[in-house]
Amino acid sequence: MKRRMLAMARFSIIALIILFHTTVYCQVKDAGLWTSLAFEAKLVKKLSLSVSQEYRFNENVTEPDTWISEAGLEYKLNKFFKASVNYRFTLKRKTNNLYSPRQRIFVDIKAERKIKPVIFQFRTRFQEEYADIDRAPDGGFAGFYSRNKFSFKFDLDKKWEPYISLELFSPLRRNQPFLFDDIRAAAGIEFALSKHHKLDIYYMIQRELNVNNPVIDFIGGIGYQYKL
Repeated sequence: MKRRMLAMARFSIIALIILFHTTVYCQVKDAGLWTSLAFEAKLVKKLSLSVSQEYRFNENVTEPDTWISEAGLEYKLNKFFKASVNYRFTLKRKTNNLYSPRQRIFVDIKAERKIKPVIFQFRTRFQEEYADIDRAPDGGFAGFYSRNKFSFKFDLDKKWEPYISLELFSPLRRNQPFLFDDIRAAAGIEFALSKHHKLDIYYMIQRELNVNNPVIDFIGGIGYQYKL
């Protein structure tokens, strides 16, 4: 298991290096800022509730882009696995400055294994999203995605934990000519301010795949979580 974790860590680092290198050739670039507030509380044994609010800015952090409200229930299956079901409502700004209302339902399966000082986390997600609700001629179209995220945290016996992560987006459509159409790579630090308060600061690169002129976003992020 330790060898597999180290191999996956090396793969993620190599992928991060390749992603940073290939961004030089992208023609459409933007800088963004993502901010979030989250609350988590245990309802009963093994079952917890989470709610969050997120605001995203684009156009070199000059314009509000996306407003996100989310809620979910997570169940701890055993020592290593968790499962959750979540709902998200989004208002996303379009090029005509109108906002597109969107609803998303997604299911996560999470796995975690710790071999000190490395904590390996894997999350697989299936999501269904409806965009342009009550505005599109068909009342909103459904988009289906599978998303897999690999994360590596480093437990340094301190109040802060650095981490790296890599996430791949796979569209689930018929006659899909390619496997992935988006990738996110991030590096950050989680700060335990106290028993209940945590701060997450990160830098992320998001890049389109398998298109002629890929869009790339350079994103700084800060998130606050209160865990009851």
